[in-house]
Amino acid sequence: MKNIATAFFLSAIGFSLNSCITVNINKSESTTTQKENHTMTSNPLLRKSTLQYQAPEFDKIKDEHFKPAFEFGLNEQLQEIDAIVKNQAKPTFENTIVALENSGQNLRRATTIFSNLNSANTNDYLQKLDEEFAPIFASHSDKIYLNDALYQKVKTVYNQRNQLNLDAESLRLVEHYEQQFEIAGANLSADKKAELKKVNEQMASLQSQFSNKLLAARKAGGLLVNDAKELDGLSADEIAAAAEDAKLAGKPGAYLLALQNTTQQPLLQNLKNRTTREKLFRASWTRAEKGDANDTRETLQQLAALRLKKAQLLGKKNFAEWKIQDQMAKTPEKAMDLLAKLAAPATERAKQETQEIQQIIDQQKGGFKVEPWDWNFYAEQVRKAKYDLDESQIKPYFEVVTVLEKGVFFAAEKLYGLSFKKRPDLPVYHPDVVAYEVFDHDGKSLAIYYLDFYTRDNKNGGAWMSNFVEQSYSLGQKPVIVNVYNYQKPAAGKPSLISFDDVTTLFHEFGHSIHGIFANQKYTSLSGTNTPRDFVEFPSQINEYWALEPSVLKNYAVHFQTGQPIPNDLVQKIKNSKTFNEGYNVTELVAAATLDMAWHTVTDEKQILPALEFENNALKKYGLLMKEVPTRYHSPYFAHIWGGGYSAGYYAYLWSEMLDFSALEWFEKNGGMTRKNGDKFRKEILSVGNSLDLNHAFRNLTGKDPDIQPLLKARGLVK
Repeated sequence: MKNIATAFFLSAIGFSLNSCITVNINKSESTTTQKENHTMTSNPLLRKSTLQYQAPEFDKIKDEHFKPAFEFGLNEQLQEIDAIVKNQAKPTFENTIVALENSGQNLRRATTIFSNLNSANTNDYLQKLDEEFAPIFASHSDKIYLNDALYQKVKTVYNQRNQLNLDAESLRLVEHYEQQFEIAGANLSADKKAELKKVNEQMASLQSQFSNKLLAARKAGGLLVNDAKELDGLSADEIAAAAEDAKLAGKPGAYLLALQNTTQQPLLQNLKNRTTREKLFRASWTRAEKGDANDTRETLQQLAALRLKKAQLLGKKNFAEWKIQDQMAKTPEKAMDLLAKLAAPATERAKQETQEIQQIIDQQKGGFKVEPWDWNFYAEQVRKAKYDLDESQIKPYFEVVTVLEKGVFFAAEKLYGLSFKKRPDLPVYHPDVVAYEVFDHDGKSLAIYYLDFYTRDNKNGGAWMSNFVEQSYSLGQKPVIVNVYNYQKPAAGKPSLISFDDVTTLFHEFGHSIHGIFANQKYTSLSGTNTPRDFVEFPSQINEYWALEPSVLKNYAVHFQTGQPIPNDLVQKIKNSKTFNEGYNVTELVAAATLDMAWHTVTDEKQILPALEFENNALKKYGLLMKEVPTRYHSPYFAHIWGGGYSAGYYAYLWSEMLDFSALEWFEKNGGMTRKNGDKFRKEILSVGNSLDLNHAFRNLTGKDPDIQPLLKARGLVK
């Protein structure tokens, strides 16, 4: 997942969702008081970091620095915007577009660091600050994008763009800003702008409330088990980790099964006690619908209504129509068409898989019908029966640090010539975080990369990539990137062994990081991963493919005790089982994407029913209401869409998969994992940011448009 937490926070400010400009202002051009000068010199968020590539000075940054940095940065940027508006010279690319692009640099630094810490290492103070400033940032964005005098200057440059002799990226930047002003509502009447401003502030506040409630619900929703016998099937290390988690939660002697952000929980595939499985599943499913302070249902219903109101103020019939207009899909209809083409074969396959699981249950005289909490447990048995593959056989070969350094990093070296060096001298925001420096094939330093492996009760669920500093030639910036995961931290002295699905997640998130590391743009708004949502998952998903490339797998899949490489017969079993359970996997994914689109294609507020009723009706309407196959995210904890980053955009994962498997055909036809192919992929995809039409970028790589058939075949949904 790309930068979802940062996107939640920064989208309220009104620039590209992932942009973070990080340089000092020109003090001679700013009107600062003596007090403001003191604030700038004493606050590490308001000065350029002295560390390499402006990496954050985590050893100096304190919680109390954020609020004054926000206040200073907000005021400073408005002064910069006012200077653009009052400039009596004819509007030009430099005095309007570049000046706008470069405004708010101190604010960007502070908010970027804040949003990452609030996602990965939060506390009560940061959460309260988030709620306090979310509507303020929304209002600030509107002061820029609904500023008619500023818009008219942007429009003047836009109308003359073809006569300005601009390079291609600068021309793209002009078009980008004109589009962002139009999308934000710059053409609205004064009355409608005033109404829109109120809606934006309310939405920002609710999004912050939702995220904070959900984190609290996840923390409080874990399953507490008092008797270790109820954990039969878990490994000794997993039980020890659960005991440690319970101790940290103030429940010594018990066992705490913490929740992941998805509906299904990883431990369900090993728990033998059916009652424990049901309790864990229900703890996950109901985490945010208990009628307490952490219940998110009313919040999300209010958000859905406000998003509809915003879209209709902006002349669109629903929120999805407004949101998708600058994405690759362009319209909700095209996104839904892709989902429909996947839904029918996926659910049909899932029904066949249900029958296979029920047969196992009946053979064992279980005496019950398969329920969602049974699926992973018995699916694992079906996999063993069909492919002779046992997850417990695989895990000893996947120690998480070895997978990273000898798998993920090795693949990047093989394909792109990259190398990595640990940087223990760089300060980090938590003891679990590790920093690396990234070097190009010629030895030139490219980036700083942070890695945060383990789950904490003050960390959002899931896994993501984000930037602390974005690449920009015009600002002299190189990328500073972080990958955040939620793997279970092992007991002291024990290895962290992960499943092959977790291995895939490591490769996936690093695919986002590669996209950011290879950014090659002048302007941060167009740099690196600042692309449409339905493109940004393409580089990450294609990077998953290299996890099973023979030379890569051989290098990292070694037994944590013996050091022996994974046996060839076990590798073949993994490959043979690649399409196993894909009916389930695609159905839960399509169901989540369809649910997202259903919430955001309502055209009348009367259609917004209570959350659980709305979800049930939507899934039933599209043939995706399968008792045995719950949606990957239940509406009350669907953080992707209610936090803001992927609203009307969860389909992007599947759209990107269409690009992914079409591009893999190109790789395979041209020799697979070679440096030549890696260099071309870097040139045509990873290094272009959003500096050109990305449909053209895809054609530049493969010579044709993407096709859904490779995706259907790869998922095992057609022969």
